[in-house]
Amino acid sequence: MDDEKVQDQQNQSPDGGPDVDEEITAECASFVHGDPLQDSTGPPKSESKVEILHEHVKKQLIKEGHGQKPTKYSTCFLHYRAWTKSTQHKFEDTWNEQRPVELIIGKEKTEMTGLAIGVSSMTAGERCLLHVGWQLAYGKEGSFSFPNVPPQADVSYEVELIGFDETKEGKARGDMTVEERIGTADRRKMEGNNLFKDDKLDEAMQQYEMAIAYMGDDFMFQLFGKYRDMALAVKNPCHLNMAACLIKLKRFEEAIGQCSIVLAEEETNVKALFRRGKAKSELGQTDAAREDFLKASKYAPEDKAIVKELRLLAEHDKAVYQKQKEMYKGIYGKRPEPKKETNQKKNLLAVIWLWILSLFRRFFKPEKQRVD
Repeated sequence: MDDEKVQDQQNQSPDGGPDVDEEITAECASFVHGDPLQDSTGPPKSESKVEILHEHVKKQLIKEGHGQKPTKYSTCFLHYRAWTKSTQHKFEDTWNEQRPVELIIGKEKTEMTGLAIGVSSMTAGERCLLHVGWQLAYGKEGSFSFPNVPPQADVSYEVELIGFDETKEGKARGDMTVEERIGTADRRKMEGNNLFKDDKLDEAMQQYEMAIAYMGDDFMFQLFGKYRDMALAVKNPCHLNMAACLIKLKRFEEAIGQCSIVLAEEETNVKALFRRGKAKSELGQTDAAREDFLKASKYAPEDKAIVKELRLLAEHDKAVYQKQKEMYKGIYGKRPEPKKETNQKKNLLAVIWLWILSLFRRFFKPEKQRVD
């Protein structure tokens, strides 16, 4: 599907485009794959067997990946968090920065030698815990960039390999022309679309994220005119398709983040507004969801999916109101009905009183004076 057709469908409907997410509207319903990240207070726990990759590099599996392993000069895209082993201090977290790291096996920086050894043993989508000795990390001197990394500090990494490109020459993103980077990202996007259609959501997100990695902030900042438009035509659909995957996986907070990235560039994007509203609705943020749906309906007033979501929110509000009404009725209760026995007694007393009164009048009524 070419970009013009995709753009036309995006303008027509929030459910259009290459990500084929009609299922999202039918459901009662970042850059992170698989299970949510563990608590960032320390390295994650893993019960898997320790694998010795090198004298100073040990590995424990957290989540399995798929496919082949990268080879020398492969351009790998990964996320990681790093702690000094002695103090358990976390000094780097690329997930928080929402920017994958590019690492070319065999051309890595000296302090990343141990990390590269670990990555070369991984498959796409795999997440693991690496224990790297100071000899293959920041060495005897520690780190100037990270003052909290002392001399001779062993390092623990939680690493996820998003994916990699096999290149014989190890050509980095920075060495590519603008057209090469956009073209490579677009191919990744199309691969992701095919995986999405096969319901391989984790694998699809890996492709989308690798495409986004080619369109980093430093690269986008340098673009203007037609080149920026070309790049956004690839980058924004990848964010939106990531959001579609995340909604299906019920990872709504991350889906909101992906849509917000697009809306920062294009505040009238109907698909971004719709999906962000959908994610907010699933989280119970009904007022915020309604606001997004109303904005979307402003730009696509005839869209049935948006109308349906607004109707569902109205029905939800009505149901909540009725529930609250019943609850308050239960608290304060109805006004008590007078008992039937009490009414009968009151009626009998009234009859008796009237009978006594009539007798009194009969016996004590003064006689009328005769008139001649």
